[in-house]
Amino acid sequence: MTKPESKTSGIALVTGKPANVSEELVINGSNADSTHHAMAPATPTKPKSAKQVSRDNFSRRNTETEVFDDGTNTFFWRAHTVTVLFILTCVLVYVTLLEETPQDTTYNTKRGIVASILVFLCFGVTQAKDGPFTRPHPAYWRFWLCVSVVYELFLIFVLFQTVHDGRQFMKSIDPKLGVPLPERDYGGNCLIYDPGNTTDPWHNIWDKMDGFVPAHFLGWYIKTLVIRDWWMCMIISVMFEFLEYSLEHQLPNFSECWWDHWIMDVLVCNGLGIYAGMKTLGWLSMKPYQWQGLWNIPTYKGKIKRIAFQFTPYSWVKFEWKPASNLRRWLAVLGIIFMFLLAELNTFYLKFVLWMPPEHYLVLLRLVFFVNVGGVAMREIYDFMDDPKFYRKLGQQAWMVAAITVTEFLIVVKYDPKTIMLPIPFFVTQCWILGILLIFSWTLWRFFIRDITLRYKDARRRKQEVTGDSDRPHGNGSPATPSGRSKLNGSSESLRHRKS
Repeated sequence: MTKPESKTSGIALVTGKPANVSEELVINGSNADSTHHAMAPATPTKPKSAKQVSRDNFSRRNTETEVFDDGTNTFFWRAHTVTVLFILTCVLVYVTLLEETPQDTTYNTKRGIVASILVFLCFGVTQAKDGPFTRPHPAYWRFWLCVSVVYELFLIFVLFQTVHDGRQFMKSIDPKLGVPLPERDYGGNCLIYDPGNTTDPWHNIWDKMDGFVPAHFLGWYIKTLVIRDWWMCMIISVMFEFLEYSLEHQLPNFSECWWDHWIMDVLVCNGLGIYAGMKTLGWLSMKPYQWQGLWNIPTYKGKIKRIAFQFTPYSWVKFEWKPASNLRRWLAVLGIIFMFLLAELNTFYLKFVLWMPPEHYLVLLRLVFFVNVGGVAMREIYDFMDDPKFYRKLGQQAWMVAAITVTEFLIVVKYDPKTIMLPIPFFVTQCWILGILLIFSWTLWRFFIRDITLRYKDARRRKQEVTGDSDRPHGNGSPATPSGRSKLNGSSESLRHRKS
């Protein structure tokens, strides 16, 4: 009984036809010929509803590329839960029985915390739920999901410490931390060409050409690949420059020259990064996604190309945010932009309140972390927005990224409330109030007043059409007879005259 059932289910997967009919016939024990004659006079089966149709073939037909895969399942793609458990057990047995425990309490505490984190990562990599990304390997994205959990727990621990203890706790990670560091002021002399400096009149431009220039370009290139929309990237880029203008009284490194804001950042670094990202998105959307096993490729050139393409997406989904389509998507896009800007601000404020220099490796690790988790989180948010009936809950990585962003901001508020609460200049406050009012007014007009007006006009038009149809003359201009007789029979009076 099990073999025929597996065959029918396999046929259903290949042909796309429902397998419940064939499975029912197998259970009843009838053969193929009798079922064919029995099914011939029957009415055709009712087609599946939209909820039952595969999401890959229906709802994403216009935005998701078609994928061809030969289904090769090698050692690289198989689960290794027992192997990882065996290796982990061997390591713990070695540490327990064969290694002598040092008498240093501080060292043992650090080693115990690191070992606990590694055990949790081993569990998560092998047992956590897969996300939307599968390349280069699902275990890679499960690893970063577990890292996000560890990072969130670390932030929660820092949040529950006093300001002094939290800053001194950073010394346990790096002894160089825990010391207040002055922030660099990017303002000052804003002349592009300084005639007073005879040695190098362009020294202001060369001073700004530091390591942050390629970092800005690379950062916005990756952000474009994450957001996959030119308009949203430009809005976030310009909005962050306005935030730097507004908050330069709180953080000194926000004070930059006007040409550093709009020429170096927006046009050169961010603009070129967004342009390169959009070109890459165009290539990814046009690229054929045909996957074949490495050992099924005959040439060495094809094998090398296949290995390189392992680090590209398995399939591609074009993001169509459509913020003006309905109120839910509009509020969701506003929330995404807000959280994006808040995460950007946390980068600078965390350095300020935890006394970390900009070139410290922890700052770089945080940026690498957000690069890896940001793409998964954005894809989960888009899926949740695009089809809430299919994705009934927010994705796990998106949930963690939102929690991390909020926790970082709470640490900033707790550790330095004086800096956060510094009064914003009055003209800056006026600009932000005006912008908020414009957004609120447009939202009110677009999703409430405009819809009500369109509904009223549509109802009025339908009413006029119904009234016009009832008053419209029939045939030769005379209104329709109430008896409904055919015009060939003439009127009722002439009919009675002929009968008499």
